Amino acid sequence: MAINAVPVIDLAAFEQGDSTTRVEIARLTDEACRHTGFLAISQHGVNQNVIDTMWNTMQEFFDLHISVKQQFNVPYPGYPYGYMGNEKETLAASRGNETPPDLKETFNGGPINIPQHISDPEALAFCYAQTPWPTQPAMFTQAWNSYYNAMENLALRIMRLFAEALSLDTHYFDEYISSPISALRALNYPPQQHTPQPGQLRAGAHSDYGSLTILLPQHDSRGLEIQSLDGSWQEVIPVPGAFIINLGDLMERWTNNRWRSTMHRVVNPERAHDPLSRRQSIAYFHQPNWDANVSTIPTCADASTSSQYEPVLSGPYLMSKFNSTI
Repeated sequence: MAINAVPVIDLAAFEQGDSTTRVEIARLTDEACRHTGFLAISQHGVNQNVIDTMWNTMQEFFDLHISVKQQFNVPYPGYPYGYMGNEKETLAASRGNETPPDLKETFNGGPINIPQHISDPEALAFCYAQTPWPTQPAMFTQAWNSYYNAMENLALRIMRLFAEALSLDTHYFDEYISSPISALRALNYPPQQHTPQPGQLRAGAHSDYGSLTILLPQHDSRGLEIQSLDGSWQEVIPVPGAFIINLGDLMERWTNNRWRSTMHRVVNPERAHDPLSRRQSIAYFHQPNWDANVSTIPTCADASTSSQYEPVLSGPYLMSKFNSTI
């Protein structure tokens, strides 16, 4: 895919622009969300030191011996947080497809704080479960929390852009994401020492589950592909200095199919056994509050376009999607 096929949205220009500028950037955002469900956000204002520290710390963690990383394993199948080794997850299963497990390792963590009003046992046991924090590298938790907080703030700002793109009040989504149950995931795709099984990919074809995903890809990485409306696959090239944003299933429901939650995957390197084929990325999966009632947005349904979805609660919906991949 050519870089200009993933529109680059200047977030600072939107936030600081006059009404004409805001309307035009909102229009471009709506167009991208309708056609590909992917866009790049530049001039995002996230501190570069926060990004670099997180990136380097995650690389140090994945460089540790497997015996060290396994000390911080996901405690049991279905537990949402902790380390998951290579071939421990099958993302394609979330779409009902049977494939060999994905060729990647991950570390996953959830919300940093538990809001005082949360008492639902399922929420406490799932989204607010304890993360088994690594003690190596020493900076791990500090780097992780700083990045998580930065992504939570960025997601709020993007959702305000999305609100205007949907002809809503700028702050329409604020009440739904006041205490989001978002997850952060660091991913490492190791060099492939063996030929993959038939149908086995670094990340099987899937769509994300929530409102939006903020992806920080390796600057020179290849392999991320999205599925076009005609069923073909096209590569998404990282945009220097920008985050890649894609929509999740919940946003597709929320917008009554006006916006797309696009199928995507990470394919294997073209050259087998390439020692330089390691790939790393960091993904923040934004998810509305546990008890947010997600029903069709008013501007996405009218007398001629009825709602295609029943309302769902954000937390239980997320649990059902997550559990399908285990």
